[in-house]
Amino acid sequence: MDIQHLIDRLEDLIDEGRHMPFSKFTMIDEERALEIIDQMRISIPEEIEKASRILTQRDRILAQANEEAARVIQQARERTEQIIDREALVQAAQSRAANIIEQARQEAEGITTDADQYVLDNLTTLEDRLNKVLVEVRAGIQHVYDSGAAEGSQPPQQFVPPTAVAREQVEAGAPKSAADKR
Repeated sequence: MDIQHLIDRLEDLIDEGRHMPFSKFTMIDEERALEIIDQMRISIPEEIEKASRILTQRDRILAQANEEAARVIQQARERTEQIIDREALVQAAQSRAANIIEQARQEAEGITTDADQYVLDNLTTLEDRLNKVLVEVRAGIQHVYDSGAAEGSQPPQQFVPPTAVAREQVEAGAPKSAADKR
């Protein structure tokens, strides 16, 4: 189920709750709230699995591009060998082979760039959605602490997601993890 839909359902549940007179408290159906939270727990791994499928698709596209490039290069070599046998066409064959290899390299680069952009767009969308959920959860936790319901316990430390830093690194071409450095 879509995480955004679950967040909307949780918000509706709170809106439908019974407001306590002369206080800022609202009574909600605990069972329904816990059910929605359980569905959120299930939905987040689904979003991560979706991102994993996107990465797998990207790897498959890259493998196909590499196979196509290898095939084009092999064809260029075969053509070159046939042409080299004829002394009058040696220079033309070498020039054509270099052009075919360069064209294959450029096509492979274009496919790789497109696949990387597709994955980056989808992961950025997922990150934004997860950050929105995180902000809402933290606001709810803070609300509980502010309302005095959790007396005696310390409020959670504030955490600023590294979204802006990560995007600057991606735009600058800096690797974000050990896997990116390979």
